[in-house]
Amino acid sequence: MLNRIVLVGRLTRDPELRKTTTDISVASFSLAVNDGFKDTEGNPTTSFIDVTVFDKQADNVAKFCRKGSLVGVDGRIHQRRFERKDGSKGSIIEVIANQVSFLEPKDKNESAADQGYVSDIQIPGEDSKNLDAIDVTDEDLPF
Repeated sequence: MLNRIVLVGRLTRDPELRKTTTDISVASFSLAVNDGFKDTEGNPTTSFIDVTVFDKQADNVAKFCRKGSLVGVDGRIHQRRFERKDGSKGSIIEVIANQVSFLEPKDKNESAADQGYVSDIQIPGEDSKNLDAIDVTDEDLPF
């Protein structure tokens, strides 16, 4: 069996960050994805996909993404079933993201490290930005 989905789209709202009872970060957002088809009037059609992401990825999404941000999502489809207070049953289909990639700069005036292009890499602290302090010899280079 295979359950994998890859999406590229724009956030329709700011991510909502919350914590579980075990202090795990959870971020939820909706992604507008172009379907690649046009309606009868020639306008492109769009799907709105609910996405949930956990842990450090959730923290990074909440910190760096806003409504309109272009992101890539690699994840899986998940169906949640529940019972409402009135006793009726319902279900929600959403994407559980394994990885969220930031596909455009947050602000063109910021440096690439501050923009968090790759969300699964820790952004170095201020003290490690001084590249003059790195001592590299010719033997260390692979070419």
